[in-house]
Parts: sequence; structure tokens; C-alpha cells
Amino acid sequence: MSADEEFTNLHVVDHPLVLHKLSHLRDETTSTNDFRALLREMALLIGYEITRKLDMSSKMISTPITRMEAPILASVKPAIVPVLRAGLGMAEGLSQLIPTAPIGHIGLFRDPETKRPVEYYVRLPDNKDRLFILVDPMLATGYSASYAVDVLNKYGVPDSKIRFMAMVAAPEGMRAFNEAHPTVEVWAAALDEKLNEKAYIVPGLGDAGDRLFETS
Repeated sequence: MSADEEFTNLHVVDHPLVLHKLSHLRDETTSTNDFRALLREMALLIGYEITRKLDMSSKMISTPITRMEAPILASVKPAIVPVLRAGLGMAEGLSQLIPTAPIGHIGLFRDPETKRPVEYYVRLPDNKDRLFILVDPMLATGYSASYAVDVLNKYGVPDSKIRFMAMVAAPEGMRAFNEAHPTVEVWAAALDEKLNEKAYIVPGLGDAGDRLFETS
């Protein structure tokens, strides 16, 4: 895993399997079915890193040999919150990693003129001082990511209890995000070069939602 000197809250997961799958995710010839599978698999792999410091507890169990005090996750499980719609593909991978995690949804779309997020749906699990993991394949302009964190803040979740997972991020988006939420940790498979004139990440992977759901 590598760190960026400018963005100290960004964790780039450069594991060989993640990088290999990211290359296929970027490839425009990758089928819809394979794109879905790759997004799910990458979310699971990055999820191992993002959940490394989850709160732990213990309980007594019996092995076939003896009794022991066994480590288990704390009773309050982290929540998975995809940013609709593209985040749904990542949420599936994370839920395989943490099957008992509650799942919320934040529905945003990007205004084609202003490039700013517009909210259309919010549904969140109970806030029991749990960790909230926001998932969205692209951290492009940073506006949607910042808005999603704002939504959780209004729900009573502090920045210290929020993590953001993306597949790829743009420097412009990270700067905008950090102006609003500099202490929220971001986990991604790559920090890409830039945004183009249409606010798409370069080289990026195109419109993740359209590729995930085969729409245009």
C-alpha cells in the first residue's frame, strides 16, 4: 500500500491483484458481466485493508480440543453506504466480506451543467457509534463524495467514523474533498492523472454506472 505526499488521508492499495483487476476494469472491451465481477472483487480486496482496524471483542468458544477466549468483531458492525447508483456494485463485494453489516443508500446524480451533486434519496441504518464506509467507484470532482459525507454528518456521524472507498480518484477531486473533509480517510486502487473538460477521470474507467448497468 502506498501513500501520497500531497494527500496524506489517501491510501492507495497497490496490491498486485488489485492492480491486475483494475487494468481489466479500465479496459473498454471488458464485458458488463466481467465489469460487475471485477468491481465486486476489488471492493472485497480493498475492504480487507479498510477494515483492518475494526473494533474487536472476544467470547469463549469450544474447539474440538479445548475452551478458548476467541477474538470476534465488536457487537456494533460497520455500515456500508453505497452512493447510488454505481456504488451498488462495490457494496455487494463489501457485504460478502462483512455479511452482517447493515446497508444504507445515498442517492445522488451529477447535474450536467454545474457538475454538482443533486440529492434524490437517503436511507441509513441506525447510528450506534458505528463506522460508516461510503463506496463510489469514482472520486472525480470530489463534490459527490463531499456531499455524501455531509449527509452522514447531518445524521450525526463524525468524520472520524467515516471511510470513503473508490476505485480511482483524481487529484482535483481529492483537493476539493480535502477542503471539506481533510480528516476522512480515502481508500482507492489508483490516483489518476487529471480530469478532462467533461469532468471525467483520465485515464479513468469511463462512466462506472453505465458500464455496470449497461446503460448510456
